[in-house]
Amino acid sequence: MILEGDLAAGEQLPTEQNLAESFGVARTVIREAVSRLKHDGLVDSRQGVGAFVAEPSARSAFRISPACFEKRQKLLEILQLRTGITSEAASLAARARSQEDIDFMEQAYRDMESSLRLGDDSAEKHVLAERTFYRRIAEASGNQYILEFLSMLDARIDMELRSVAIKNARVTEWNADVLTEHKAVLEAIRDQNEDAASQAVRHHYTYAAQRLADRADLADT
Repeated sequence: MILEGDLAAGEQLPTEQNLAESFGVARTVIREAVSRLKHDGLVDSRQGVGAFVAEPSARSAFRISPACFEKRQKLLEILQLRTGITSEAASLAARARSQEDIDFMEQAYRDMESSLRLGDDSAEKHVLAERTFYRRIAEASGNQYILEFLSMLDARIDMELRSVAIKNARVTEWNADVLTEHKAVLEAIRDQNEDAASQAVRHHYTYAAQRLADRADLADT
């Protein structure tokens, strides 16, 4: 409603009760949603008065419309966006990583490896382990903005695309060859080889994009 202009900047939000009735959800759900909007800078509170739509200039969140996830081409564009950011994160991580970072990445890699032996029910485990692996790389980069940006993308995928991401992982990303791509990233960061780490990430995401593009069960419309 805010992004579409149904609620204008400076306008007070309806009460929790009214919103809960409009959307058919509990007031606790509305309360959590408003809290997230405040965190994103779309809403601000006035003590004793209520919540109001923030001015556009005060909004800090980078947002991608859910419509971006409706077609395969948009998915590929988002993957391409992630490629450059994660590649840079890997290069920085190779330079700055600690032994603790390496230990954490190795555990995430082992979790991905073990998911291959557990059957179809562990596809979600694989997705979470891969996310943990690349999140730690972002943390090890020492660049807070990279971490926040990739976290935003993960949160949007969880909201709009979780089941599709798990299905895609099961079909295209869940095999020994792909695991080798992740291992190359890990080894380059462990060896503190910045160029190799960056290229290994680009190699993985480039091939991941191609595997997604080759999916016959993902229509363009």
